[in-house]
Amino acid sequence: MTSAARSRHRRSTGSRWLVCAGTIAGFVLLPFLALLLQAVQGSAGLWSHLISTVLPVALRDTVILLSGVGLIAAVVGTTTAWLVTAYTFPGRRALEWALLLPLAVPTYIIAYAYLDILHPIGPVQGAVRWLLGYSSPREFRLPDLRSMTGCILLLGFVLYPYVYIPVRAMFLTQSANLIEAARTLGIPRRAIFWRVALPLARPAVAVGVSLALMEALNDIGASEFLGVRTLTVSIYTTWVTRSDLPGAAQIALALLAIVVVLVASERWARGKQRYSSSAQRNRAFEPRRVSPAKGLLLFATGLLPILVGFAAPAAYLVVEAWKRVEFAGLSPRFLIEAVNTIGLASFATVMTILSGLLVAYAGRLRPGAASAWFLRLSTLGYAAPGTVVAIGILIVLGTFDRLIDRTATSWFGISTGLVVMGSSAALLYAYTVRFLAISAGGIEAGLSRIPLSFDHAARTLGQSKTGTFRYIHLPLSKAAITAAGLLVFVDCVKELPATLLLRPLNVETFATHLYGEAARGTYEEASIAALAIVAIGILPVILLARLGRVSSP
Repeated sequence: MTSAARSRHRRSTGSRWLVCAGTIAGFVLLPFLALLLQAVQGSAGLWSHLISTVLPVALRDTVILLSGVGLIAAVVGTTTAWLVTAYTFPGRRALEWALLLPLAVPTYIIAYAYLDILHPIGPVQGAVRWLLGYSSPREFRLPDLRSMTGCILLLGFVLYPYVYIPVRAMFLTQSANLIEAARTLGIPRRAIFWRVALPLARPAVAVGVSLALMEALNDIGASEFLGVRTLTVSIYTTWVTRSDLPGAAQIALALLAIVVVLVASERWARGKQRYSSSAQRNRAFEPRRVSPAKGLLLFATGLLPILVGFAAPAAYLVVEAWKRVEFAGLSPRFLIEAVNTIGLASFATVMTILSGLLVAYAGRLRPGAASAWFLRLSTLGYAAPGTVVAIGILIVLGTFDRLIDRTATSWFGISTGLVVMGSSAALLYAYTVRFLAISAGGIEAGLSRIPLSFDHAARTLGQSKTGTFRYIHLPLSKAAITAAGLLVFVDCVKELPATLLLRPLNVETFATHLYGEAARGTYEEASIAALAIVAIGILPVILLARLGRVSSP
């Protein structure tokens, strides 16, 4: 093959990767376009009805919930991040990774657990009444957890790690030179956090809070269990309870607008934040050793969010699961639900990783505006709540099923029914759209660490672009692919809104089983499934803890 022919072959190979990336981006964008079209086609009086009845309450509750959760996540995440980076005390190393543990517990499991723990006849209120000398819930009871305040507190103490992770990383990378310069200018040590560290960490705080708020928007189980009618809950009830797809699409569009505002606000908040430090003699920030008494106080402060966000609900689940197994054994449904949960998550993970590989590698082969836009579009699903993605996919695949049915009826006289929606394809599609950002972003980061000189050397030795990918890039980015796959798998296991809306009939996963039992108030029946979800959720926490130890000074 001549050099000109080889050059044309390489360009055509790069073009094929780019076409594949564009196709994947199109599949991600399709549900959102369908959602917009369905909302526009709604009945004339539908918007006025939603504006007068549904949206005011749902929008008010959503704004209040996001404000409260954002405040708690920012305060707890930033405080704990400063605590484990600025001070040295016994137990600090354990706190560094233990503060990640609430990530293992989905928000709906926290609500499920605390509704039983803090029940008027539950263990906590019973112990309080015993200490105070009361004998009945009628004489004394704590405020009801089913409230906006309860929902804000629980979600805030579960989602604070989204702030803790980036802010701690920012504190670890801050230069000691900046701290010394501030001390030289007369700033006391106790004011270093407010005057130097926190202003420099504002971009990380903004990123973490925006992620926490998006997770709060995606929640449906905790909000519904605790009696908070957010836009996400309204979408679910409008579609499932009222069978009103145009109304659900219009509420989903309003929710999507809030997501856009959140993303834009986060970028605006950190858009003008710039600082630089000298690359030469740049010493890391040294934590300060404290007295034993103060160290004990700091350790107890760091332990509080771990107890609230992980230890208490996890202990409850272990006790309730043990009682259930001891009383009735392991239900046969558990094995079926385990197969469904792990099978669906595994298939979705493979699809998501392959799609992410195509999108990320197309950007390496053909850098430019097209590949950059394809990457941005492929990450759109992660910013949208699962309910919004599910409604969009429902519209797309429902239209496709009707087209197949009409074609089969006119050609063969046979009605095919719900070919796609009746299978697991819709749910796998939703998982892929929802979590493709994790796959594409993680793999792109892994590929960016491979020098371009490796590509040039492989081409010089006669390897094609596909061969370079197979023998050079794929082995060297194995760790990034594995980490992305693990995170996608765990997120698929925990995803509740899309699973509730799109699962096939008579197919139960751990998440849907838990939701159904909690909705009926039979908490003990779902304790084993909830414990299984938490156990699976520990996997990314272990991964993040290992990465944190590697990056720590």
